[in-house]
Amino acid sequence: MNTHTTVGTHTWTMGTGGRLQPADTRRLLVDVARAHAGNAVGRLTLLTHLNSGRNAYVDPARLIPPNSALTRAATDAATKVLPPPLLNHSYRTYVFGRAIGELEGVDVDVELLFGAALLHDIGLVTATGRDDFTLTSARAALDVAETVGLSTAATDTLQTAITLHHSPRVTLDAGAVAYLLAAGAGADVAGLRTWQLPPSILTATVRDHPRDGFKKYFTQAWATEAARVPQGRARFLRRYGAFSAAIALAPFDE
Repeated sequence: MNTHTTVGTHTWTMGTGGRLQPADTRRLLVDVARAHAGNAVGRLTLLTHLNSGRNAYVDPARLIPPNSALTRAATDAATKVLPPPLLNHSYRTYVFGRAIGELEGVDVDVELLFGAALLHDIGLVTATGRDDFTLTSARAALDVAETVGLSTAATDTLQTAITLHHSPRVTLDAGAVAYLLAAGAGADVAGLRTWQLPPSILTATVRDHPRDGFKKYFTQAWATEAARVPQGRARFLRRYGAFSAAIALAPFDE
């Protein structure tokens, strides 16, 4: 992955402010089409009770968040800023991403994944100006990283996972933390890949971290971000990704 040219990396987002050029948009359209096709097939397996998650198992003990200086600092930073719908979303993002990683055998630094999950949406609440909200989230992550003495490499991993997470296709080439953060967020926001997860994990996670009107809150927050950065990925997803509809149709009751 070229960190300078790949849409969504921390380097790319810093250099562009998160604003897409026509060539970027064309590339992302292919990724959105692929995501729509995969979502349609996955939802069909849910409707026909043929989804792989029905027979999958993830040990719940493997999904318990780690306890470290980094995770405590990330939790503290997120709790101070995020309203309940976003804070609970952040916890669910970690659990769903971690569960997908367990099912796929992905080796991930769980502290970094948890930190990224708790901090990835801070910018949706606090961002100003005309740059992508994830830059504000990444700056919050940098503050946390410096507070706990995180290495430069780990900090880069944390920040790139955050700025990449709402690109329509994030692969393992971007690193395990970025891949699973995007997967967890996609599962919680739009129901992507929920057909792979055991129903017991979905039920327990929503019970422990209630949605509390998340769909309505997130739809409005995303619309605000799209209006604030009209050339950004939030606007792109609303226009080409039917994002509001995807949120509304996510397989979670509220």
